[in-house]
Order: sequence, then C-alpha cells, then structure tokens
Amino acid sequence: MIARNSYPPSWYAASATPLPTQPALQGRIDADVCILGAGYTGLSAALELAEAGYKVVILEAERIGWGASGRNGGQAIAGFGCGEAKLEALVGFADARRMFDLSREGLQWLRDRILKHDIACDWRDGHATVPIKPRQEREVRAAVEDFRNRYDYPVEWWSREQLRAQLASDRYLGAMYDPESGHLHPLEYALGLARAALAAGVRICEHSRVTQLVRGARPVFKTAEGEVHCDFAVLAGNALVHGIAPELDAKIMPVGTYIGATVPLGEERARALIGNDMAVADTNWALDYFRRSRDHRLLFGGRASYSTLPPPNLRGTMIRRMRRVFPQLADVGIEYVWGGYIDISLNRAPHFGRLTPNVYFAQGFSGHGVIATGLAGKLVSESIRGQSERLDLFAKIDHHPFPGGRALRTPMLVAAMAWYKLRDALW
Repeated sequence: MIARNSYPPSWYAASATPLPTQPALQGRIDADVCILGAGYTGLSAALELAEAGYKVVILEAERIGWGASGRNGGQAIAGFGCGEAKLEALVGFADARRMFDLSREGLQWLRDRILKHDIACDWRDGHATVPIKPRQEREVRAAVEDFRNRYDYPVEWWSREQLRAQLASDRYLGAMYDPESGHLHPLEYALGLARAALAAGVRICEHSRVTQLVRGARPVFKTAEGEVHCDFAVLAGNALVHGIAPELDAKIMPVGTYIGATVPLGEERARALIGNDMAVADTNWALDYFRRSRDHRLLFGGRASYSTLPPPNLRGTMIRRMRRVFPQLADVGIEYVWGGYIDISLNRAPHFGRLTPNVYFAQGFSGHGVIATGLAGKLVSESIRGQSERLDLFAKIDHHPFPGGRALRTPMLVAAMAWYKLRDALW
C-alpha cells in the first residue's frame, strides 16, 4: 500500500528532491485552461501557457510525476515510438520529416528548460542503439544512412571495436551513436518543470482525481470535492486515465515496463561499464536499456508486460538480463526494482489533437515519451494561443481502436508480442 503523500518505491523516488504536496481541489475554480495530469505533457503545456499570461489549473489524481513521467527509463531520444519508416507509410516522407524535425525541436526545448529553470535532473549527452544479431546490424546500419542522408540527422555508425572502447560488453555488433539524444533523472525533471510552473502562476491540485469531463462552450472538470470551469480543457493523463473520454481509451493500451537499480558500484567500476556515460538500448522487441546513475549505479530496464500483470520473479529476471550484458557484475545485486504503465497506440505513432474545438488531448507515446510529451504540451499550448498548424500536422496520422474490444484486445496483444519475441530469439 502506498501512503497518500508518497511515490511508488523506486531509486528515482528515493533520490529526488521532494516538492511539498500541493493542496487538493476544493470547491469551484474558474480558469482559462484546465489540464488533467501533472506529467511532462501537462506541465509543459501549463508552463508555456502561464508564461503567455493564461490562468492555468492542473488536476492530478496522485502526485506530480506519479505516472510514467516519474518512473520511465530516462532515455530522451529524438523521433517517435513507431519509427520513421512507419511514419512515412502513414503520412508520406514530407510530413514524416516535419514531425521528426519537431521532435528535434522538442529535444532542444527540453535542454533549454533545464538550463532556464536550473533543473538538476542529471542530463547527460549521448545515446547508442545496439544490434545483437546480423539482421539487426543490417537494419541499424541502414537507419544510420537514412538519418544522415534523408533526415539530416548527425548519427554515427560505430564498429564493434569502437563501441567496445566505450561499453564493456561483448554482446553487441556495433552501435548507432546519437550525440544529440541523451538521458536524465525522470522524476527530478518532472519536479523541476512543476517548480517552474508554480513560479509562473500555475495552480497544481494533487490528489484531485477527475471523475467527469462535461464538454461544452466552457468545459468542466469534476472531482469528488470540486470542479474547474475553463475555456480550454487538456487531457494529458495517458495510460492512467479511463472513462473520461471513451473514444480515446479505445485507441491506447497500457503496457507495464520495469527497471532495476543496482547497489552503488563506486565511480571507478561504474565508469568502466559505460565510459562516456551514454544511454544504451538494444533493438529487440522486448529490449534491454541501461545507463549510469549519478551515484554510480547501473540503471537497467527490460521486460514488458502486455497482460497488465507483473512478470513473475521480476528481480531475478532483471538480474539475469543484466548479467547477460555485463557478466562482470556477477557479484552485484539489484537494490530497487519498480515499474509502471506506458500508453501505446495500435500503430505506435503519437496521437495528438482535439476532441472538440476547446478539448485537447495527447497520448500514444509508445515508450518514446520523454521528448514527445514535452513537444505535445508545447504544440497544444500553441494551438490554444491560436497557432494550430503544427498540432494539426499530427491529425494526419490515422489511428484505429485496438481490435477485440475490452474483452479480447489484451490477449490478442499478448499473442502478437509473443511472435515478435520469438522472431528476436530465432533470427
């Protein structure tokens, strides 16, 4: 059982600088904009709007950054979860390129906010995508050429020897190294955005679960103890929101993801694992991803649950996966293990837009949300201020409900994921 004022146990929660609990909503409030969800999307939109002079209220069911924004893998990567080839198939190359360039802008926006508001979230430059099998190596090499020649994005191909000079593992055949992407402390970043938003005049109401959205000329968010009347409403709760907008619920699925943090390794031993302090992710469907922490741990993510049930013996599984990458950690245990839900769309592409002229939403980040969530918040804020062209670009992506309805969509997804895992294992 999680105490009312606490976060789910994790290394992030244990190491973050806490923010005082914000009072729950009581009674009626009037605002220009009301946002459901105090994660990256909601906080980013609120900060942009407050700096432009809008009166903004955020309603959060738990604590700031309580969901995926405060528990994720911390890898901030340009692009979107579906990949560029899928986007090109959905909207054509010209619009896919515009979307990719917007993700780069989102990455720069993240860096700018960290500097402007002095957010101590341990930002580090560099990300490596690492293939394990020859098929994956061919795919990653082709992606390097595509990024460089068609997207003007400065990634590099590292040979196995180049990678081995930075990463103390023999598991991988090389790397696509991305110097612009990087990693951070997710909860510290969320709390830093919240401090900036509060300083700009945003009112954040924690422990204020929305029970109903009444649509109309002035939408109303209702909670158990109050309501907010606003000119514009924003739905930014992603995988943790159900029933507020059923037409959105059908187009995303919650997927459990899991991370472990080792005991402190000491600076020398941690540095020996990843010499340049980059983040790393492999290319399997059920991927491993890892990076160093500021207190010299290895943060190792892997496994995913498409059934909404936690995997059995999660700690033991994480240790085995970690030691498969780093056999030299055979004597090292995992001190923290935690998980949470991300939202995926059927095509893994971002789903941003409007339900009505004054009700906005952003979802479908599909495991690629550290940058895309902030971008979504920025685009929503632009649209509320009268500049909708960039948000409307994403409306060109066709999104469908998951097949099978509520009764069958989860087992159908589990079966599909089993096929992808089998493919990774066999060839």
